[in-house]
Amino acid sequence: MRTSLLVVIAIVAIQMVATPTMAGLVGGFKPIDNINDPHVQELGGWAVTEHVKKANDGLTFTNVVSGDVQVVAGYKYRLIVDVSDSNGKDAKYQAVVWERDWLNSRELLSFKLAN
Repeated sequence: MRTSLLVVIAIVAIQMVATPTMAGLVGGFKPIDNINDPHVQELGGWAVTEHVKKANDGLTFTNVVSGDVQVVAGYKYRLIVDVSDSNGKDAKYQAVVWERDWLNSRELLSFKLAN
């Protein structure tokens, strides 16, 4: 029992040292290190495509310009995507995507104009 308690304390101490801010803890959002990662860009394109299936508004994905990721039973991505409409006007939207690799599952949780 005592050994188990010491192991738990050691793990908590290591996590506190390794992740001193709330953003670094499991459950908190943290900035995506490489926004140009092909997977991140592909997620942004997928989010726009999913939105267009429902809204039929003709938006076209340009690229992901920034974003955060959260570890919650998979990964929740909060992406700022650059898009253009059917008239060629550019805009930025925030897309929230929940991805669970082990289930081969993605869900678009929200898609709205970015502030």
